[in-house]
Amino acid sequence: MERKTPMSASPGSGIEQRKLEHVEIVLGKNVEYRLKKTGLEQIEFAHNALPEINYGDVSLETTFLGKKLQAPLIVTGMTGGYGKAEEINGDIAAACEKEGVAFGLGSMRAIFERPELASSYVVRRRAKSVFLCGNIGGIQLKAIDMRRLQKVLAEVGCDALCVHLNPMHEAVQKEGDLDWRGVLSAIEKTCKQLDIPVIAKEVGTGIGGPQAKQLEAAGVKAIDASGAGGTSWAGGVESFRGGRPEADTFWDWGIPTATAVAECVSTVKVPIIASGGIRNGLEAAKAIRLGAALAGGASPFLKAQAAGGEAGVRTLIQRWKNELKMACFGTGSSNLQALRKARLLQGQ
Repeated sequence: MERKTPMSASPGSGIEQRKLEHVEIVLGKNVEYRLKKTGLEQIEFAHNALPEINYGDVSLETTFLGKKLQAPLIVTGMTGGYGKAEEINGDIAAACEKEGVAFGLGSMRAIFERPELASSYVVRRRAKSVFLCGNIGGIQLKAIDMRRLQKVLAEVGCDALCVHLNPMHEAVQKEGDLDWRGVLSAIEKTCKQLDIPVIAKEVGTGIGGPQAKQLEAAGVKAIDASGAGGTSWAGGVESFRGGRPEADTFWDWGIPTATAVAECVSTVKVPIIASGGIRNGLEAAKAIRLGAALAGGASPFLKAQAAGGEAGVRTLIQRWKNELKMACFGTGSSNLQALRKARLLQGQ
């Protein structure tokens, strides 16, 4: 298969170059799962030919971790830590604010290694009230000073911290972190010491029920199941980056999104975010029907920003909201509570 291809000139070294390569690969290469699907394609709503509701009255409003949202959507964390990321994050955050949905930053590890890169995460100038999630790797928590983490999150203006779990992604990187002992205890310590909620998230290979139970016991306030079926970071992205030769073998590794969400919802009481291969508002509606509090995506919005800036992202969010509202209307659901009880086709 095609492997690493020349990237743009490095804006720096180390972590900056890695972040740039990640974005360029997602934008320019086909890194979707080859064989594995999200599982959402197997879920079909039963059409309601007599909805007995006014389409204009359908409400998508919800509350997540104390924050009111216009729709149960989140643009999940993607990037940060290099020059161009400031514009990307700013455009997406501004669009999310105007559309009343949540937004997640990419990994903030770069700030701790090179503080001068902090500007690529500062979006409050353009999005003063958006529900903003910071982001740090679970494995990095073992070595980060909590007082410094608290300070960084406060300076950026984060409403919550996403702790991302990506062991397989790290395993196939030549520069990956492989000692995952103590990650759970580091998450528990973080939950106890931070004054904002902690959300545990995967990066596209899924969180299963047993791990969700461990994370809830550790104190996380929400879990992003982030299942398989969308962007393959371990196999796809790292194969193109020139990762370990084994990367291609793990292209389709992971728990499908629908399975991960269903396992988490049935195992824990904290809110579940559904992401991983969700590509439109109908798929978001299916995730909500499975019990997710929010549904989200990353690469579609990254591509929308690359093509049309803030306006491009707003247009895509509006489309997802419209599709989600249409799914509610087509099932006779006047709100999200009703959608979660909408009838499915027999056998599902």
